[in-house]
Amino acid sequence: MVNSRGYSHSRASSTSKFLPRKPTLYTITVYIILLFAFSIVIFLFYTRDVLEDEQKPLSSEDSQFVQMQDELWNAPSSHGLHPCVKPTSKYKATQGWDRYMTVKSNGGLNQMRTGISDMVAVARIMNATLVIPQLDRRSFWKDSSTFADIFDELHFMTTLQGDVRIVKELPRQLESVPRARKHFTSWSSMGYYQEMTHLWEEYQVIHVAKSDSRLANNDLPIDIQRLRCRALYHALRFSPQIENLGKKLVERLRSRGRRYIALHLRYEKDMLSFTGCTYGLTDAESEELRIMRENTNHWKMKKINATEQRIGGFCPLTPKEIGIFLRALGYLPSTLIYIAAGEIYGGDARLVELKSRFPNLIFKETIATQEELKAFAHHSSQTAALDYIISIESDVFIPSHSGNMARAVEGHRRFLGHGKTITPDRKGLVDIFDKLEAGQLKEGSSLSYLVTQMHKNRQGAPRKRGGSLPGVKGRARFRTEESFYENPYPECICSSKKH
Repeated sequence: MVNSRGYSHSRASSTSKFLPRKPTLYTITVYIILLFAFSIVIFLFYTRDVLEDEQKPLSSEDSQFVQMQDELWNAPSSHGLHPCVKPTSKYKATQGWDRYMTVKSNGGLNQMRTGISDMVAVARIMNATLVIPQLDRRSFWKDSSTFADIFDELHFMTTLQGDVRIVKELPRQLESVPRARKHFTSWSSMGYYQEMTHLWEEYQVIHVAKSDSRLANNDLPIDIQRLRCRALYHALRFSPQIENLGKKLVERLRSRGRRYIALHLRYEKDMLSFTGCTYGLTDAESEELRIMRENTNHWKMKKINATEQRIGGFCPLTPKEIGIFLRALGYLPSTLIYIAAGEIYGGDARLVELKSRFPNLIFKETIATQEELKAFAHHSSQTAALDYIISIESDVFIPSHSGNMARAVEGHRRFLGHGKTITPDRKGLVDIFDKLEAGQLKEGSSLSYLVTQMHKNRQGAPRKRGGSLPGVKGRARFRTEESFYENPYPECICSSKKH
């Protein structure tokens, strides 16, 4: 027993030497201090490395690349120019005239917008009360939208109340009276409309059957030109529903990427049929477009040489050509591109070549919910208004064809400060694209040089509006002039702060 107790005591005594001692408060404090000091050393060492990396200068090649990318996105200098739409001191306030002008606006969204702006000015010249215009419901788009569906009607009326008296509808007592029905001559002068005032001697109501291009681009009094700008850029605001969704879509685009291109890809069936442009299409598609053109009564040109159209630069660039063009300019494959367009002829298959070069193609359907777009279904003018808002707000706007939308957006961007707008030289590019197809030229530095040189002066920088083409005489010269709404400089864009 003694031995057993002695053995037990000896084992307990020896193992007690190896049991962990309970840490004291002093030990814990020292440990925490050492751990904290070690953390500070590591943090300072890491921070020094980060600062050294940040301060390390970019290589000349990297610096040049960054500079080139910035230049691709930066807007041209506006040289201190700014919008100027205030009337001159000679401008008199409108009066309440007991004679009325009703208007049937024709065409798509932007053709109607510029036409309505012209009619505001015409009503002013002819001392007429303007009835809120009726919108086109019979054209290719068959959009049943009313003025109030697309535009903020009250804002339109109140903004222009000092310029023209505007009413929602004819007084009831005038609804059945005889009206003078007029097709005013395109691109007419102020003198023409002053002569038209003789109609008031027999009629109290004049009905204008078409509103597009009714006023001359040039040689009008500055107050009339500025009234056109006030009407288009201030008064014709989109309806709250359109404005709100348009702004949301812009915000969603910005959240995907800091910068984006708005590409007006004019490659819809009606455009190709109207212009007779069939390059890259199948024989069956070309025939389908020809039949459509033959069956559209108000399209005057029926027989069109597609090759001559393309060589002359009258055809929209194909999606493939746009992809080649953008890469040649220097835009990276990661570039965010919003497609402002209707239904592309040929569907997704027609976009394969563009998407292979620029995978980040964004459509309305990509960034808007089905519920948000539900209210816009079958209303092409309203969806075009969304495209317009997104295009105006874009960092870069590029149209594949110089249609009404392209001209309106370019003019508005000039008015707001000359946002970057690259207008492809379609006629010049045809030769380049043909050489690529023939294998005489390859995509790369040589192509990029040719394309960038061709477009260095086609990026939306300030310039005065262009006149008619040399050698064109008579009324035909008006058709060749640059549209007032494409470039409202100098009447509505000034350098002096007095305006």
